[in-house]
Amino acid sequence: MIRLYCRAKHATEEALCTECAELAAYAEGRLDRCPFQEKKSACIDCEVHCYKPDMRARIRTVMRFSGPRLLFRHPIIAVRHILDSRRSKPSS
Repeated sequence: MIRLYCRAKHATEEALCTECAELAAYAEGRLDRCPFQEKKSACIDCEVHCYKPDMRARIRTVMRFSGPRLLFRHPIIAVRHILDSRRSKPSS
């Protein structure tokens, strides 16, 4: 989703811009340390918010832009994301 956002907003082709690469690295690091791992629903539904407020706002902007477009670019990934968001919320 970050790559889709970066291509559209920052006119990049192959690699992410510096700002988006930083966001992607931060998000991957947070997901690697997530205590719920495979049982996790979508981050928006989680009781434990791992992201700093500024990074959370940035990822929310990316998701709001990329979410609807993902269905046309990568329909299988979009359906899997929708199914993940319908999982029961993890308890802390």
